[in-house]
Amino acid sequence: MNEVEIKINILDHGAKELPKYETSGSSGMDLKAAINNPIILKKNERKIIPTGIKVEIPKGYEIQIRPRSGLAIKYGITILNSPGTIDSDYRGEIGIITINHGNEDFKIMPNDRIAQMVIAKIIYAKISKVDKLSDTKRGSKGYGSTGKNNE
Repeated sequence: MNEVEIKINILDHGAKELPKYETSGSSGMDLKAAINNPIILKKNERKIIPTGIKVEIPKGYEIQIRPRSGLAIKYGITILNSPGTIDSDYRGEIGIITINHGNEDFKIMPNDRIAQMVIAKIIYAKISKVDKLSDTKRGSKGYGSTGKNNE
């Protein structure tokens, strides 16, 4: 198993425990709402929900913030910029940009699991300017061009 050390600073208003993998096969760790009072997320409303943690990520890695599938299917709650990216040089509190796509207002309680974070390795690209790109069968055909009706 590949491991990388992620240093976590729990803020005064933050979580009572470090994020952790819930099962041996989990790819993400749950993040919890670091709030003192419930927050009502109205239909179609978006808010940043604090997690109460800061992180130090080694260069060459990122944290991806992803929705929790149970909140998405049951209530229409998701992460607006999914997946959100926490860069290795960011040292502020992780906030979860949450949106309610559901049919009813949704109450976020203190310490509710609101998102998950996945650690991902970054591959840095070397960008080269060229005058022409290589040809392919698809070419410049765009949206839907590889679909069932165009085979």
